[in-house]
This record gives sequence, C-alpha cells and structure tokens, in this order.
Amino acid sequence: MAQVLEFKLPDLGEGLTEAEIVRWLVEVGDVVVVDQPVVEVETAKAMVEVPCPYGGVVTARFGAEGTELPVGAPLLTVAVGETAADRTGGGTDAAAAADAPRSAEADGRTAAGEGSGNVLVGYGTSEAPARRRRVRRAEPATPSAPAARGVNGTVRESADTPSGAPAAVADGPVPVISPLVRRLARQNGLDLREMTGSGPDGLILRADVEYALRAAATQSRTEAPSGAPRTHTAPASAPAAAVPDGPGVTRVPLKGIRGAVADKLTRSRTEIPDATCWVDADATELMRTRAAMNAAGGPKISVLALLARICTAALARFPELNSSVDTAAREIVRHGGVHLGFAAQTDRGLVVPVVRDAHTRDAESLTAEFARLTEAARAGTLTPAELTGGTFTLNNYGVFGVDGSTPIINHPEAAMLGVGRIVPKPWVHEGELAVRQVVQLSFTFDHRVCDGGTAGGFLRYVADCVEQPAVLLRTL
Repeated sequence: MAQVLEFKLPDLGEGLTEAEIVRWLVEVGDVVVVDQPVVEVETAKAMVEVPCPYGGVVTARFGAEGTELPVGAPLLTVAVGETAADRTGGGTDAAAAADAPRSAEADGRTAAGEGSGNVLVGYGTSEAPARRRRVRRAEPATPSAPAARGVNGTVRESADTPSGAPAAVADGPVPVISPLVRRLARQNGLDLREMTGSGPDGLILRADVEYALRAAATQSRTEAPSGAPRTHTAPASAPAAAVPDGPGVTRVPLKGIRGAVADKLTRSRTEIPDATCWVDADATELMRTRAAMNAAGGPKISVLALLARICTAALARFPELNSSVDTAAREIVRHGGVHLGFAAQTDRGLVVPVVRDAHTRDAESLTAEFARLTEAARAGTLTPAELTGGTFTLNNYGVFGVDGSTPIINHPEAAMLGVGRIVPKPWVHEGELAVRQVVQLSFTFDHRVCDGGTAGGFLRYVADCVEQPAVLLRTL
C-alpha cells in the first residue's frame, strides 16, 4: 500500500515568505526521484528550481502557473512506494489519501471542528485530483443586494434567494486561492462556506473576500435606525472603498521583484535618516589608465571594476561606512569584509547582485564577477545568496545617460556611491581651459553611522583616485 506524502513549499531562506509558480516540471502521474526538481518558482529575489524530498508517483499538484503561494502551502503530493498497478487502478484512492492529511493539518483543526475557514486545501487547478468537488455557480453579489453578516459574523444570503436553494457548499473543503485569503476571512468572521467564488470552479479569490467585507459594511450602514447616529467602523483588514477607475486605468500588482523593491525602498526611507553629497571629478586619467590596461593584453577591464576597486580602497580608510545599524540593539555593526552590491537593470526589474569579498579582488577578478552576475541577473538565475548580504552598493546610473542622482540606500546598508555618465566637458586643467572627461559622483549615507566630515572625506578620496589613479598605489 503506497504512503501518500505531502510536499509543501519550503522556506527558501533570506526572509522570503512567498513565491510564484512559474513552471511545473512534472505532471500528475509522473514518477519522481528524491531531490528531483519538480517546479520552478520566482521569489522576490530570484528564480529557483525546487527539488522534491520524496521519491514516488505524483498524485496531485496544487497551484496553476502564475499562482503565488506562501511558504508552507502544499505544492504536490507523492505516493511513495506506488507501483505501476497502483497508478492504473488506484489513482482515485491515492488522490483521496492525498487530500486527507491536508484537511487535518491546517491550524490543527478539521472541517467538522471549526468550519472550513481553517482547512488547508488545494488551489483549484485543473491538475488536482478528480475527487475535488465543484462549487455551485451563482451570480456574484451586486450593490443592490449585497451579502450581509449575521450576528455570528458569517455572510447571509440576500433576501431574494429562494428558500429551497441549497447552501453554497454542503460538504468538503472550500477552495481558496491561498491560505492568506483564508486567514483574512477568518480574522473578519466570514464563513467561506456561505460565499461563492468568482475564480475557476468557484475558487474564492482575495477580491471575493474583500468585496464581501465591503458589502457587509454597506449593509450595516443601510440597516442603521434613521434616528441613530451613522457611525461605522470597518474591519481592521478591510480596505477603504476606492474611487472607481476611469477609462484607460490599469492596475499592476506589486509582487515579485517589483514588490520586493517597493518594500525595501519604503523601509529604507522610513528607517534611515540619509543625506547626500556630490562632486564633479575629472575622469580623464582613469579612462587613460583603463585604455593602457586593456592595450597590454589579457581580459578587458571594465570601468565599473575600476570604480569598485576605488570603493574598496576608500572603505578601508573609512570603515564606519561599511556598516549597518541594528535598531533593536541600538548598535552600529561594522563589517569586516566588503560585500559589494551593484545595481543591475533587467527585464524583471532592478536587482542588486552582490560581489562577495570584493576587497580581496583585483580589477580583473572584479570584471569577471560583474560580468557573471550581470548575465545571471538577466537570465533570472541568480540565487537568493547572490542577491543578499551586501554591505555597500555601487550604483552606476550613468549607463542610463544621466549625470546625477540622489539614490535611496539599499537597506540595511549604510551608504551608496552613485556614478553618473562620463562625458566630455569644459574643465580647467593645469590653469588652462580644456575639454576633459568629467563624471559626477554622488554619495548617500546613513547619518546615524557618521557625520558629514566622514562622508565628505570618503567622497573626496574616491574623486582623487578617479582623477589620479596612481593614488591607489598606496593601498596595493
């Protein structure tokens, strides 16, 4: 007799709490071996292939491609020790067995105990076992006949529902798009069995729960006595009613990399009291030095690598800028090594790969690592480890054809150097006006870790190295 095991979306590390299914690598009925990749997911940091810890036959998959799942949600079930005969004759039994542990696991309760709002089920995909029951179809509630919450917090049918009509769900688990939606309903006292989902096969979406909450709030205000003051407190999780969108309005979900960037930048702006200083520098000698290096043969050296080498030398002189702030302990944490992040624009959004131990690398090694990480970023194959753990960021926004910027610090770091485009400009050189290659450098820093004198000293040293690369010889 085959044992059916459930494989849940594992903790992918680095504080990641959810992932979006990009591509399934196995079908229901496929035989898998231990540690075989079964699904490709996109987290807020990278594309990851998730291996299955069990060997056997896939009996169910949970989540269509494009579905976002929280860590701990079921991915698939595997019948361990199942034979070919089992697959041909006992598919339904395997599917039923796969469903049983899921119903009993969620929140430690069963459907008979505290209602279906606590049952963890599949996500309504067409690949789910045939045992999954279908929800009765019904027209969605309208503003003229909204759903109303009874005294027990559940959603009641509207008055025009025929008295003989069956309940929305008579038995079995309720299909919900994600446990997060189930929790939202539970926190606001909504009985999911009284709701009809607008998703495929009656799948209850987040929009359905939010609409029910708004409808219940509207019903409460309408039923208030005419002489009583019209006050209403919306549920804590219910969003405020939004102004209807006009023609041509498009809503884009903040999720994946875009959502992660939004969260990090918001946190940075909220927590870090940053300041920015900038200076123009004559980069003519730096460009000549690079040309001489590349003319000598061997791998070509990039401008970014030279700037990175300058940054590591500057951080060795001003180590307080290679730090972060532990707000809970009220301590400044100075890092021993420089893990240098650099901004890379990709089709999936802005990512910041990290060059580990950049302070130990020469210009040639830095060039190779920048090239490798940039290619991986564009291909979407960066691992979470390659996108986290940075201690300082180099932002080369000059590639976009702009001169200056006041960038937002990459939380939880304490500083970022921005580099504009290098362009010919009039410049006074050795007492005479000449055309020189000029670059604007901007430096944004966390004012908690240092004062302006330290930040100015760092930026001035970087500018000196750009103008006279021989200054670096002191640290080589």
